[in-house]
Amino acid sequence: MISDPAAFEHYRRSPNAKTNLPRLLLGTAIVVLFWVATTIAVLFGGAYLFVIWQASSGTPMEGGAVQNFMASPAGILAALASFAGIWLGLWAAMRWVHREPLMALIGTSHRVSRSGFLRGLAAVLITSLLSEILLYLLQPDIARGAIGLSSWLLFLIPIAALALLQTSSEELLFRGYLLRGLANRFQNPFIWALLPALLFTSMHWSPSSTAAINACVLASIAAFALLLTLVVYATGNLGAAFGAHLGNNLTGFLLISHQQSYNSFALFNAKPLEGPGWTTLDAVLIAAIGIVCTLLTVLLLLHPRSPLKVGPDISHPGGPS
Repeated sequence: MISDPAAFEHYRRSPNAKTNLPRLLLGTAIVVLFWVATTIAVLFGGAYLFVIWQASSGTPMEGGAVQNFMASPAGILAALASFAGIWLGLWAAMRWVHREPLMALIGTSHRVSRSGFLRGLAAVLITSLLSEILLYLLQPDIARGAIGLSSWLLFLIPIAALALLQTSSEELLFRGYLLRGLANRFQNPFIWALLPALLFTSMHWSPSSTAAINACVLASIAAFALLLTLVVYATGNLGAAFGAHLGNNLTGFLLISHQQSYNSFALFNAKPLEGPGWTTLDAVLIAAIGIVCTLLTVLLLLHPRSPLKVGPDISHPGGPS
């Protein structure tokens, strides 16, 4: 389905001579430092304000301040906002370590492909709907969320904006900075494609879930990471990956939540994956649903006859995309 890798070849060869392995490791360390610092500042600062607000309202508080804050709607917003640290870290790494503009990570045109973004978003929203139907058939235990419709509409744009911040930062790091830098130094896709995908997948391990559920979630995430890598390979641009990742997370944040820690803004809450009662067979079926829907997304975005097929980014920096 990817007959012409010219766009990706242009993308992988676009870094300058300062993009070597030691500088890539240094830049990654800078990104992690910025991310951790921003997360600490946002979460602890938010927890401090949360405690003050709780005390002024006379609301009794049990447990730790940070835990209570993270379990609140404001804590979810703060957690999403903390991903700004990745953008800041990548800006610093590209400017001071690689001497390149940050937008060079986006694609050869230095611009997000608008058509790629919209097609990636549409394709994943379609397959996410199918996934939710199949998951409902497996486990129909779905309840209406605590948020009212008027409040949901009020938070719709802020949540979408913060979800875009989160998902775009992850794509910029894993499918942009790391993938592009490794592909520039190594021809073997098991290095430049597999290593970032493994790092991305490992971030989704949940210590509160069973081993079987963790395995099924990681298998689904790994398949999704492969999809994101394929669309970058097909286009040489992060636009479609931005849209696909956003569509995936918006479904969980705003429509049907499968995680208890992120269900404050969802219209419906499904049985949480980190909760008890899941069998090994359930885990296998959940993984199968995730992988099948990801493969359908691949067809929607890469099949030559698909109306959502993404195109290559072969324009010059600053040109149309």
